[in-house]
Amino acid sequence: MAFLAVSADTLAARARWRYRGEHRPSFAEFPDDGQRSVWDFPRPPRIEPVARHVRVEADGIMFASSRRAVRVCETAGAPTYYVPPQDLCVPLASSGQTSICEWKGLAETLDHGDLTAVGWRYVQCFEEYAALHGWVSFYPAVVCCFLSDERARAQGGGYYGGWVTDDLSGPIKGAPGTEDW
Repeated sequence: MAFLAVSADTLAARARWRYRGEHRPSFAEFPDDGQRSVWDFPRPPRIEPVARHVRVEADGIMFASSRRAVRVCETAGAPTYYVPPQDLCVPLASSGQTSICEWKGLAETLDHGDLTAVGWRYVQCFEEYAALHGWVSFYPAVVCCFLSDERARAQGGGYYGGWVTDDLSGPIKGAPGTEDW
């Protein structure tokens, strides 16, 4: 696999982030017992193994079921969960739409039949995130995403694909006015 080169534009985009998980801003909520503050997550993002069963479904269709998932934790955002391609239960097709993350790389949006933009996968990565190449993450605003029996809620704002669960404290970026976090 060829890696994406880290360009001057990429470095500039990375440098714009104000918060990097080193300290919580004054407006951050204090986590309750059993919670983690999204403000303690690092930047650059960290890939972590997931102990819980990850399940994705919609309209009676099982999209994925995995006990080998990973999550990406990044300052101020709800984690995104990725399943290995072999844990997909249905074929997914590229929509032809792409986006770039200044940390992880070039992603393509994925569809399943008439259900559009159900998720994404990185088709070209920066070297540090090569482990995510080809793994799939799903949008909880489009399909039902579960960690064990807990249904994840969509991260606000409609752009990010984070899975909001009860074990997180925020506020979580995504809503209008949070673009500079």
